[in-house]
Amino acid sequence: MTVAGPQGLERHLARFPEQADALVDLSNVVRDTAIGGPRPRDLGRLRLVVEALARRTGDAHASVYAVADRSLRHGVHEYADRAEPALLARWAAEGLVEELPDADERLMDLAEMTGLPVISRDGFADFRLTHPWIQGNTTQFLAAEPTRVRAVRLRERDMGVRSPAQISRKLEESDLKAYGLLQGRHRRPRVEVVRRYWRCPQRGCTLYDSRTGNAVTLPRVKHGVPVCALHALPLHDDGPRTGVVQLKLLVDGECVHRFTFDVDTTVVVGRAPGDGGLALFAHVPEPRLARISRRHLEVSVTAGALRLRNLSGGGTGLLRRGAGSAKPLAGDSYTTLNTGDLVQLTDGVALTRSGRRFPAEIAAAWNAAPHPAPGSAAAGATTFLDRPPSAG
Repeated sequence: MTVAGPQGLERHLARFPEQADALVDLSNVVRDTAIGGPRPRDLGRLRLVVEALARRTGDAHASVYAVADRSLRHGVHEYADRAEPALLARWAAEGLVEELPDADERLMDLAEMTGLPVISRDGFADFRLTHPWIQGNTTQFLAAEPTRVRAVRLRERDMGVRSPAQISRKLEESDLKAYGLLQGRHRRPRVEVVRRYWRCPQRGCTLYDSRTGNAVTLPRVKHGVPVCALHALPLHDDGPRTGVVQLKLLVDGECVHRFTFDVDTTVVVGRAPGDGGLALFAHVPEPRLARISRRHLEVSVTAGALRLRNLSGGGTGLLRRGAGSAKPLAGDSYTTLNTGDLVQLTDGVALTRSGRRFPAEIAAAWNAAPHPAPGSAAAGATTFLDRPPSAG
C-alpha cells in the first residue's frame, strides 16, 4: 500500500479519536531520523507510518489521530520541503491535526481513555506518576522501524519500568523546558469526562448525542470544562457512558462504515437481521449483498473482549493476523476477535476491529508478559516485541 502526495495522506488523518486506528505523536515521528532519511524534520515519515499501520491492521484505509507540538511547524529551515510547515498549519486549521503547546499530556490522556495504540519513540518518563499504566506496558506503544525495502514496520514496545529517581529527573527537565506552558500537566487524566455522555446546548447539534445511534465523539476540554468542538459551547452532562468497541466494514479493503457497540450487548449482523440488528444493505452493493445471509453472524461485547459466532449457512471465514489462510468461524461457540483479524462475510466484504482496545485487554496482555524488576539492568531499557495476538 502506498500513500501518494499530501491529499492521499489527508484521507488517513482522522478528525476525532473515535475514527482512528491509532494515535500518532506527530512531533516525534516527523523528527525520527531512524526512518525516512537524515533530514531533521520530514512529513514523509508520517506517510511511512500510515502505510505501516495499513499493513499491520490489514486495512488499506487505516487512519490515525495526530497530535503535535505547536512548535513542530517552526524551524522551516530544518524541512527539506519548505512547504511542509504551511501544510501542517493548514491541517491544524482544518482539524486534521490537533496542535498544543505540548502534545504529550493529551496523547497520554487519549491513550488511557480510548485504549488506542500510540505510535512514538518517546519514553514518557515524566508521565508515569500520573499515568502509572505506562510502567511495564508492552502492548499499547508502537515504534516505527526501517525495513530493507525503504519502508517501515510498526513493532510493539516494552516501555520498561522507570525508577522514582529517573521519573523525578525527567519531571524536572520537562518543567524547566516548558516553564509556564504546561499548567495542569500533573493533573489526573480526565476519565470522568469520557465516562459520561454529553449534549451540546446548540439546537440541532448531534455531534455528542448518544440517541442518534452513531459513535459519540470525545469532547474537547478547555480550562477544565468539556466543550463542543463545533460550537465551542460548554456541554451538558447527559448521563453515564458505557464502554464501546468498534467494528469496521471493509468493501474491497476500503472502510465504508464503522459500527459502534456498547459493552454488555449482543447484536446480530447481516443483510437484513431484523429489529435490533445491524443491517448491511445500505453499505454493501449488489450482487455481493445477496451472498450475505439475512442473519450472518452474532456479535457479543463484554468488558474485556469482542466475540463472534457464525449464523450463516454459507459460513464465515476468520483470518487471523499473520495467518496465511482463513478458517471457518465456529457457530456453536463464540470466538474472540483480536485487532488485525479479518472476518470474511463474502468475497471482498469483511469486518475488522478498529485499533481501540478495552482497558481489560491491555491489562491482560500486560499481566501475561514478563517484566524486569525495578532497578534491574533492563528496567530502563526499551526493547521491541513482535508477538502476534493470542488466538482467543
